[in-house]
Amino acid sequence: MAQITLNGSCLCGAVHYEVTGEPQAFYHCHCSRCRKSSGTGHATNLRVANGKLVFTQGESLVKQYKVPVAESFARQFCSECGSVVARFVPQRNAVTIPAGSLDSALAIKPQARIYWDSRVAWSCDGDDLPRFAEHLA
Repeated sequence: MAQITLNGSCLCGAVHYEVTGEPQAFYHCHCSRCRKSSGTGHATNLRVANGKLVFTQGESLVKQYKVPVAESFARQFCSECGSVVARFVPQRNAVTIPAGSLDSALAIKPQARIYWDSRVAWSCDGDDLPRFAEHLA
């Protein structure tokens, strides 16, 4: 895919970011970590390969919680309002963007639901997206 530039921010507006790179994967993830992190039935994340992340405002307010037993799962957020924001994932040389934090419009739609077997019964049933029991590369 072609390189894109996307902008996003947190709920209170204190943190703003810009990401450039190539869209690689856009998934609804139903794993228990994403459910706990988002407080909903799934997290919707866009992964941008060869991504560059720049905080254009409020970088000093950005905090991260890294799940100790997870290779690449972390939650990066604004310390003022708690909203998740984009984060660089060195293991993948990519940026993971929580789609709900974007201020830019996306021309692409989610490609699949991953960790479908971890889905809670009350969450997301009724679309025709492909479903996968585990993560996709």
